[in-house]
Amino acid sequence: MRNEAKTTANSPTALLDPAQPRPFRAHPAIWLAMIGISTAVCALAIMVGTHKFHLGPAAIVLMPILWTVLIGGFLGIQKWRPIGGRARAVSTHLMDVSIVFFLAGLGSQIGPSLTKFTNIGPAILLQEVGHVVGTVILALPVAVALGLGRTAIGATWSIDRESYLAFAIQRFGVRSPEYRGVFGVWVLGSVFGAVFISLLAGLLGGLDFFDPRALALGLGLGSASMMLGGVGALSILYPEMAGEIMALAALSNLVTNIVGFYAGVFIALPMCQKLYRMWSRIFGRDDLGRRIRGPVMASALGGMNAVGARSGASAKPAGAAADPDEEPDAETVDVNGVEEDPTVVRTPWTWLTAFAAAGVAGVLLNALGTGSLRPLDVVGVLILLALTAVALVLAKLVPAVPSSIWVLALATLASATFMPIGPFIASATHNINVLFAGLPMIALIGMSLGRDVKALRSLSWKIIVVALMTFTASFVAAAAIAQVALNF
Repeated sequence: MRNEAKTTANSPTALLDPAQPRPFRAHPAIWLAMIGISTAVCALAIMVGTHKFHLGPAAIVLMPILWTVLIGGFLGIQKWRPIGGRARAVSTHLMDVSIVFFLAGLGSQIGPSLTKFTNIGPAILLQEVGHVVGTVILALPVAVALGLGRTAIGATWSIDRESYLAFAIQRFGVRSPEYRGVFGVWVLGSVFGAVFISLLAGLLGGLDFFDPRALALGLGLGSASMMLGGVGALSILYPEMAGEIMALAALSNLVTNIVGFYAGVFIALPMCQKLYRMWSRIFGRDDLGRRIRGPVMASALGGMNAVGARSGASAKPAGAAADPDEEPDAETVDVNGVEEDPTVVRTPWTWLTAFAAAGVAGVLLNALGTGSLRPLDVVGVLILLALTAVALVLAKLVPAVPSSIWVLALATLASATFMPIGPFIASATHNINVLFAGLPMIALIGMSLGRDVKALRSLSWKIIVVALMTFTASFVAAAAIAQVALNF
């Protein structure tokens, strides 16, 4: 997905795959450094602890996830001993395991609670409507009004995670305004999404307006890191409901991972394209985001949509003039600003190292965060690692189903009370707090920030505003629908 595609003068939408960096075998010192530093960052973040501040009726929760992002991000961009491409490639390999390990932990929280959720099944399903259309309804008008042009479509038809980024490359091409919108939201979400959602969840949770269960369901954004941030904040505000909040968020995220992408492609994107044309007429904007002047503006803009939606050129209606004093904001982000890292050769040894790192860090960080270490916790971590391995193998055999779905489904079923081994697995994993055990994933994301610095610096303030609006709209719309469903 980070492949840099090129276009030719004769074919502006043609995609050419450039030569990939040669794979390399990472020296053991690189593995030890990345594992040791990421674990130390998480341990330091846990020791800094959790701090809660009240702003009127709302609350701001500063927790280990935030400190992990800040410390990891600082290490990722500092110039004294910069983290290079090879180290980031090792980090990516470690993340592939730590993310699935974290999701396995979440799945083990769902299984024991499945019977409790039978009465709120409609809320679990209906909240997905908020994720699918919330961004289109709430964020798109803001994007068009700010003058993003067709970039607004890419920035608001979803929260733009990895699968949406890959789709946008194939559907629109890397030089299209739509792709720039998708890419900008993806970069911001990857780097700052967990922090933003944690702060937003803390603010909304402190208002006592939403049912905590509705907010938990709204956290099923399709992003593991964003969900982790939000769950952490809500668990601090409602410690007596921490287990239920974690289970509901994970279950909602599972639903989003299964149906969200297809609903986004076949429902949200067409709706976004239609509403974009309507808002363009209302705000008097062309496809480059410039204001259109002239007495025939409103009627003329109605005829520009089809051409602009299929071509890279700006569509401007006859009889209407673009404001000469307003510069188009087409280049909202440098799509080539993400550095292409080399690829580490993956062998049984590297996989074993990544699994061992996830397991050891999980045990140590969980003990540090919870203040206890039971022999059964080690057994629980080994069970989660086994589920992680099975999920990764199944995803390799059935590429159409990602490992995130496999591991959530497997862990949920394995820990369900109606399964013969369910009570034992639930007991073994009960004391494992994934908010601590899953922190290495966040640290590794922050430590890879150097790869994205150029792209972040190129971001227009408008795309930043719209990206935050998109994250907010998806979360709040889903939580609002869940709140209504829970009250019926």
